[in-house]
Amino acid sequence: MRRADRLFQIVQIVRGRRLSTAEFLAERLEISVRTVYRDIAALQAQGVPIDGEAGVGYRMRVGFDLPPLMFTTDEAKALVAAVRLAQPRLDAELAAQAENALSKIIGVLPPAARAAADSVVLYAPPVALTDTTRERLLELRHAIESRRKLHLRYLDLKDAPSERVVRPLGCFFWASTWTLAGWCELREDFRNFRVDRIEAATPTGEGFRDEPGKTLADLFRLEEMRAAS
Repeated sequence: MRRADRLFQIVQIVRGRRLSTAEFLAERLEISVRTVYRDIAALQAQGVPIDGEAGVGYRMRVGFDLPPLMFTTDEAKALVAAVRLAQPRLDAELAAQAENALSKIIGVLPPAARAAADSVVLYAPPVALTDTTRERLLELRHAIESRRKLHLRYLDLKDAPSERVVRPLGCFFWASTWTLAGWCELREDFRNFRVDRIEAATPTGEGFRDEPGKTLADLFRLEEMRAAS
């Protein structure tokens, strides 16, 4: 990959994520971490507003944008496949927005790319999510995005009830089941909750900020350490 192409890819990746570590960028682009450091420094020197530092991660400053891009035929096909796979598994609001976004993308493609995208033969059957679970997913997603604590009323797999306050961090789909990952203030640790076992998720009215040891990135690092041990 030419250096100019690599720098462009770094900008695209960083602006599309909340935080990108040098290790993530190196793995994604198949280059060394040292090369990432050099490329980030070069971009910053050229005026690209990338904030962050080595060992922490990088993010794009708010307001930075690039001219519109045209998707290749293969990229358009990948987008169609991704939306088809995701839609049956999303809350109704997000599924509708995904369909709207895909329609806009397909609408501006050249005829040949549009035909190729429409001809993708990958489909996903409906997932057995109840209306209650879909509505709960929407509530949880809004709480995660607004960074608001939730009071959960929960039934575990043995039907034992519990109530606790959590910092919702992310929702994860596991083949047929959604779970909520969060920092549980009752247990003072990370916990996962099956969305279909959450009886109620009530905003407490209290927000939260990132604190060392309590973030989604911390949870990912913990899981990586467990997997490596």
